[in-house]
Amino acid sequence: MSEQSGNGAPERLALTHATVIDGTGAGPARDMTVLVEGGRITTVGRSSEVPVDEGVRTADLTGKYLIPGLIDAHVHSPALEEIAPPLYPLAGVTTVREMWGEPLHHEWRRKIDDGELLGPRWVIGSAMVDGTPSLWADDAGSVLLAGDEHAARQAVRRAEADGADFVKVYSRLSRGAYLAVADEARRLGIPFAGHCPDAVPVAEASGAGQRSIEHLHALLLSTASREQETEIRRGLAEVRLEPVPSSLDRYHRWFQQIHELEGQAVRSYDRERARSLFHRLAAEGTHVTPTLTVHHMLERPGELPSHAPEWTYLPRWMTAAWPDILEALIGGRTARQAELVRTAYAHRLRLVAELHRCGVPILAGTDTGTGYAVPGFALHDELNLLVDAGLTPMQALQSATRTPARFLGLGDRTGTVEQGRAADLLVLDADPLHDIRNTRKIDSVVLRGRLIGAAKRRRLLATVEKAAAAAPPPADTVISGGCGCSLHPRPHPRTRTRP
Repeated sequence: MSEQSGNGAPERLALTHATVIDGTGAGPARDMTVLVEGGRITTVGRSSEVPVDEGVRTADLTGKYLIPGLIDAHVHSPALEEIAPPLYPLAGVTTVREMWGEPLHHEWRRKIDDGELLGPRWVIGSAMVDGTPSLWADDAGSVLLAGDEHAARQAVRRAEADGADFVKVYSRLSRGAYLAVADEARRLGIPFAGHCPDAVPVAEASGAGQRSIEHLHALLLSTASREQETEIRRGLAEVRLEPVPSSLDRYHRWFQQIHELEGQAVRSYDRERARSLFHRLAAEGTHVTPTLTVHHMLERPGELPSHAPEWTYLPRWMTAAWPDILEALIGGRTARQAELVRTAYAHRLRLVAELHRCGVPILAGTDTGTGYAVPGFALHDELNLLVDAGLTPMQALQSATRTPARFLGLGDRTGTVEQGRAADLLVLDADPLHDIRNTRKIDSVVLRGRLIGAAKRRRLLATVEKAAAAAPPPADTVISGGCGCSLHPRPHPRTRTRP
């Protein structure tokens, strides 16, 4: 097996003299040794007190920082097997939650578990479950259309039969279809998560058992004054999608209508109502994935780079398409509309801070699969944006380690640097608590108990870069992948399905 072919067998490792930031919220512990065997952490202790047996592979981490492997809780991975799966761990992301599951993702997970492919742990959602007409047209790949309660229940059963870890709900489900999804999911014991539909208030979605709410559109609309929210709900009921064949055009029209309503909500923001709602979410255990990365891309387009070093790990035909697709999605904004979205973005940052103050668990997720977001690397941008929103570096780190590990049911396996946890670890050259941007300064990665040292990591990244340069554009493409928008071409995985 070549070093690029898979994760390999776990090793006996001794990671010595590290500063450990264990993800529990405790402060940094200096000069620590972490012993790993059989893919799990067996010992965490002072280097002076932890003996290291002969023959154990030892890495001296003097001057370096050891943190849990990162978790991206919202991705749409591009269908590029030699690129997307290895990029995640090489960028420090050792677990992902796939928000639009396809057979390809299940095949990748099997290969990773069997040691045939280098990649992260993978939690995989169902195909998108949306109402009719959906925000996604026929160019979008597989969508489970649920125009009524019967179809909604069929969609949930289809998701379970397909082996999904959870049902992904979407924006245009009617209230009746959404509640049918919630009831059927509860009956079958499968979680559901995703967008809060336009027809469903956030409080009702939380009460129905939605495990996580993605993005900040619905939350912003639910924090207006009581009188104004009545008007906003009326406006949401009047949102119309023309039956055009392009998903980009549908999303463009949806955004234009939603942004007007968001402007009303920002102007009438009621902090006490917001706090009451957020305390309810916290009490019911509802998580929020803000995906500030995609909000920033859509609402601060003037701040987007023309190039970034990590873009070399994606095919040029993909990154070159980003500006034109973004223009098709958000172009034509008037000066007033541009000001609306800028104001909404600043307000979203305040909402994230308020959510955290009220005890709502925050999940770091990027919406990777949309433009300007490279698998794995985008999570470091998300952490920086969460700090910009008011979280401390420690709180931001926990949103990408302990909190999502517990939420995804992996809390006994990963998410912290503790005895008995899986050895999914990240070695940094600088202190992330001093500057969250230091999570990008990666020395090495431990994935399922196997050390990918600095030199090997560079070689593997070079291999991904070569694969990206050689990847031809697919002959049959669809514009697909993201939630807040969809900004990369990918091979059409299968025909659109209906329950």
